[in-house]
Amino acid sequence: MPEYQVKIVDAFTTRAFAGNPCGVVSRAEGLSDLQMQQIARELNLSETAFVLPSEKADFRVRFFTPLREIPLAGHPTIATMHTLAEEGRIDLAGGPRRVHQELSIGVLPVDLAKTDTGAVRVTMTQAKPDFGRRLDRNLFAQALGIKPSDMLQELPAQVVSTGTPQAMVPVRSLEVLKQLKPDVQHLSDLEQVGHYFSAHIFALETFDPAHRVHARHFAASAGIPEDPVTGSATGAMAAYLWKYGLIREPRYSVEQGHIMGRPGIVEIEVDADGEDPVEVRIAGSAVTVLRGVMTV
Repeated sequence: MPEYQVKIVDAFTTRAFAGNPCGVVSRAEGLSDLQMQQIARELNLSETAFVLPSEKADFRVRFFTPLREIPLAGHPTIATMHTLAEEGRIDLAGGPRRVHQELSIGVLPVDLAKTDTGAVRVTMTQAKPDFGRRLDRNLFAQALGIKPSDMLQELPAQVVSTGTPQAMVPVRSLEVLKQLKPDVQHLSDLEQVGHYFSAHIFALETFDPAHRVHARHFAASAGIPEDPVTGSATGAMAAYLWKYGLIREPRYSVEQGHIMGRPGIVEIEVDADGEDPVEVRIAGSAVTVLRGVMTV
């Protein structure tokens, strides 16, 4: 039976057992869609990435949650590019390098560079921000086990996409984030009715004052009760923060995962035209924690 090399890589961290773990199959040629989904379900991580040859870019990458494929994913991009550099398939000996990954939503650039500590810093350019429908804050309060007054009333709960549509839900404080008691079925129902992938709940208060935002992330209908550190949603959040005037800085960092015991840091870069964010990039490093073989 065919065997495939599988790695588990912790993304958005420089130390093992922090950040967000991701499965990576860096040579996925020969796997069917069903087999990719079965591997993702077997690993049972938020996402598993599969690297394939591409005629349009340097690599084709597909992302699967335990239940389904998704078009774009942040922490798997960080984990995948870290893996390809680690395996020598992206050569950084000559300095920083730009590669392109083919996704189902198109071809997007990824920049890699070695840091002073020898870690690989991966910068992912996401799709152009798209602001979708506004959502009922009261329904989110019910689904999250908090009061409507715990949410920022002057700002909308809104679907924003930088490749994957996700609900942006601002709350008043870090204490509110700590008190969330999500109703998984209710959140799943809201996702399916609202036609978005997940909910990103955030506050402009942090554990570490060096960072600007803390967030929690739930993707119930995709089989992810809570995601430790989320790259795609962080990009959409950065676009939201810029558009509504909460943070209009081109460079800053945010934190996530601390409440789950898996702290991670995401660096953000935003290009904008006045009040409108036009391009968002997220960056971070990763650590390989497991190497193994899976028989398919």
